[in-house]
Amino acid sequence: MSTKFDKQGPVILAADNKGPWDSPDSGDTSGPSNTTGRGGGSKPDPVNPWDPTPEPGARARSRGPSIEELLRRKGGGFGGLPQRPDGKSWFPLIIGALVALWIVWTSVHRIGPEQEGVVTQLGKYYRTVKPGIQFTLPAPLQSITKIDTQQIQTTSVGSPKASSENLVLTKDQSIIDMAYDVRWSIKEPKLYLFQLDSPQETVKEVAESAMRAAVANFDLTQAIGPGRGEIELQVRSRMQQVLDEYRAGVLIQSISIRQSDPPAEVNDAFREVNAAQQRRESYLNDARAYASRVTELALGETAEFDKIYVQYRAAPEVTKRRLYYETMEQVLGKVDKTIVETGGVTPYLPIPEFQKRTAPKAEPVTVTGTKK
Repeated sequence: MSTKFDKQGPVILAADNKGPWDSPDSGDTSGPSNTTGRGGGSKPDPVNPWDPTPEPGARARSRGPSIEELLRRKGGGFGGLPQRPDGKSWFPLIIGALVALWIVWTSVHRIGPEQEGVVTQLGKYYRTVKPGIQFTLPAPLQSITKIDTQQIQTTSVGSPKASSENLVLTKDQSIIDMAYDVRWSIKEPKLYLFQLDSPQETVKEVAESAMRAAVANFDLTQAIGPGRGEIELQVRSRMQQVLDEYRAGVLIQSISIRQSDPPAEVNDAFREVNAAQQRRESYLNDARAYASRVTELALGETAEFDKIYVQYRAAPEVTKRRLYYETMEQVLGKVDKTIVETGGVTPYLPIPEFQKRTAPKAEPVTVTGTKK
């Protein structure tokens, strides 16, 4: 090994001007050649100083057989598969079976009773199929998407929690926090799949817009109380109209308001005001009911007096006596009484027994009359 210097620095050379990867017998041309050059000469394989097997033959023996050699040893079948009795390969039959299975798997479809299938051909809408066993061309020529048209889906807007308030402005410039549910189903699967990018978000945004437009027609008292049913009907009608204009293929089933309260900051004060208004309404209703009873009673007594007056004008004495008897009957009808006639007759009456049977107890009244 020798060292020489050039313009770029020292260079280490092996003995006999050989590199570290040159074959030790590269100068000997009498041995067998491993590589044929362009001029017909031979050049031995270079020596790798890190190879534990320096001999070229030993290195060749240390490597395993190649893939071509393995296939050649096993009879030339694909992947070493055994041949059929007639000498042909099993590979075409396996490929044919896989293709047939793929055609059956992607061509026969079962559509449930609550579903409809939307068939697309090369990504474009082709047709809509009804429930049952349906057939299509194999994928990727045609594909089918099953849509559940009977399922009622629910989209919630707002929340009873104070962290997610849904504030809506009323007709009298008041603010209320509303939470409600929108129940809807798929009416036309074709439009539902291809017309809108995000049907769920579209339904929610349309619901918010329709609710704000409906609440703007009611004042605060109606929006949180008796007007909630009318608001739900208006929101449902407005949502269906807008979604039909969008050609969304969605059917709105119902709107259910879960919460309709003032904002959390003034909710306590508003509840006190609302309770006072309810008490006022209760007192007014009681007063109206009492006035109605008194008025009806007065009208009845007036009509009865008019009838008695007509009879009095026809027979004054008879009417006076009848009124006297009726009045005495009303006064003495429910009290214990003992009637004693003059003339020395002393009748025996079981007065103590009468007093025990009477309830509540009342003082006896003695009436003295003159025998005619």
